[in-house]
Amino acid sequence: MSMEDYDFLFKIVLIGNAGVGKTCLVRRFTQGLFPPGQGATIGVDFMIKTVEINGEKVKLQIWDTAGQERFRSITQSYYRSANALILTYDITCEESFRCLPEWLREIEQYASNKVITVLVGNKIDLAERREVSQQRAEEFSEAQDMYYLETSAKESDNVEKLFLDLACRLISEARQNTLVNNDSKWKTCC
Repeated sequence: MSMEDYDFLFKIVLIGNAGVGKTCLVRRFTQGLFPPGQGATIGVDFMIKTVEINGEKVKLQIWDTAGQERFRSITQSYYRSANALILTYDITCEESFRCLPEWLREIEQYASNKVITVLVGNKIDLAERREVSQQRAEEFSEAQDMYYLETSAKESDNVEKLFLDLACRLISEARQNTLVNNDSKWKTCC
């Protein structure tokens, strides 16, 4: 694909604890499949998907980072050039939610102050095992000025919505030349 084959190019980086489903979200969106028994990501992996939004071709580079502590020094370098970060936790794992402030500190330290950050609660297909209420997560995301969405990579719930809404938001910000994190713009996008 040459430069002329797309109107916008955006780098999206998924971050969060190991095992929250980052790789499964990426694979579901880019390949339309759910990889059962997905192993841990080593370092960083990435996939590309081009989508069309309002007649414009948008190329998304989606970077899937390892959640394990031992890879943090590698993955932090990918924050700097990201247009958007998808901070992911597992709704069935309280510990993954409790670690969110630590991830936010990393974002503040290593990412551009203009990066768009989205909070995603994954694994809603396991609602009977939920440890983090939707209300609690919504309150957290609101306090941090982040868009919030719950997904299921397994059932494909809200996965496409997540990436397409984010692409739409990135287009809007790029047109204004201000990739800033302002939640009110989500409601007017696309």
